[in-house]
Amino acid sequence: MRRLGFLLLFLKISRRTGMMAVRHLTRAAYGIHIADQIALVSVPLVAALIFDARPSIIGLLVACQSMAHLLGSIPFGILVDSCQHRTLAIGATLVSLLGFIGAAVAVVFGSLFWFGLFVVLSGFGIVLFVLTALSIIPKVVASRELGRANAGMELPRALASFAVPLAIGIAVSYLSAGWLFPLAALGAAFALGFAVRLPVFELTPNTTTQGIFRRILEGGKFVMDHGLLLSILLCAIFWNFAFSAILVTMVPMIRDVYLIGAGTFGIALAAFGAGAIAGSWTSRKHGSRIPPNFVLLFGPGISILAPAILYLAPAQGPLLPICAAFFILGFGPSMWLIAQNSVRQSVSPGHMLGRVNAVIQTAIYGVRPLAALVAGAVVGATSPQAGLVMVFAAFALSFLAAAFSGLRHVKSYEGLTSVVVAQVAPGRS
Repeated sequence: MRRLGFLLLFLKISRRTGMMAVRHLTRAAYGIHIADQIALVSVPLVAALIFDARPSIIGLLVACQSMAHLLGSIPFGILVDSCQHRTLAIGATLVSLLGFIGAAVAVVFGSLFWFGLFVVLSGFGIVLFVLTALSIIPKVVASRELGRANAGMELPRALASFAVPLAIGIAVSYLSAGWLFPLAALGAAFALGFAVRLPVFELTPNTTTQGIFRRILEGGKFVMDHGLLLSILLCAIFWNFAFSAILVTMVPMIRDVYLIGAGTFGIALAAFGAGAIAGSWTSRKHGSRIPPNFVLLFGPGISILAPAILYLAPAQGPLLPICAAFFILGFGPSMWLIAQNSVRQSVSPGHMLGRVNAVIQTAIYGVRPLAALVAGAVVGATSPQAGLVMVFAAFALSFLAAAFSGLRHVKSYEGLTSVVVAQVAPGRS
């Protein structure tokens, strides 16, 4: 009886520690995602309003932000598989804080070069934090609670994507754009304050002696050989291609076809953020009652409606169809993102989770600039409507990648976890 009592006490303490870790991690995520959204919106504004930069320079600075994700994901994935996650979370928020402070100082001294350099540095911190958080969640949460925990981690990003662009749009009308990066630094400092409260996490044993290049290949091979992960990868590539293409297509669509104000684009992005909030909230509140396979098909499936609605929307018609299309793109895919994060965490061995996440992140951020270039060429050579047809086809391919795969059979995360344990355990004995 005494042993049973000690066991129950240990489980109670472990559960409480896990809940506290998730709470601190979620609060840190609010700070880091608010800071990230401020930077995403502010870079072109600061470049244009303060540095009076040419469009080509503005494009280069925006590309540099994406390059941080593209270049940092793989090496940081290796770090996440090898190092203490508490240390990495603190380091990630600290790097972002230094980057945002440096960017603010560069604005004061009028140095465009150092501004761009510190923006990239802050982006590396964001990438490291996201990858670290994805690997922390399965360490402190039971498999049946993965969906709810991942929804809680996605909600800060969704809220930031909705509130920050609107707030900055209003603030820039009254304040100098030079205040934007100090505000981003405050967000990163807030994140750092909660990252230091995280506990020390148990490291997953990894006895491999492979070099860095071999370890990268091992992570990529695991993704390519695993049916569920490969389906997630393909689904994400096609969806992000379509999403980047629709962003490029919408500006000429609004200007030349709908014949309405350019400010409509900002309203559409706000509708996207509102949809993401609704999807994240739905997953957190009701996710345990929704089978994962439904969400994994619903997210990419409902996205197909968005370009169809935009294609059929009349010129000088109501704003509602445009907002509805972008709300759909925020709602269903945000639920899909939470579900596929839970699948990744369930099927990937702990010592390889960082590299698995990194491989998928690299593919996603690699296809975005390519999609923007292709969409720009298609719309420029033909018409915005042709761009929407291309977007429709890419969203359809995203849905087919999920529908004709093992994702449609995933009825619970617990079953996936038990399969991984059975596969990994013999190798550790």
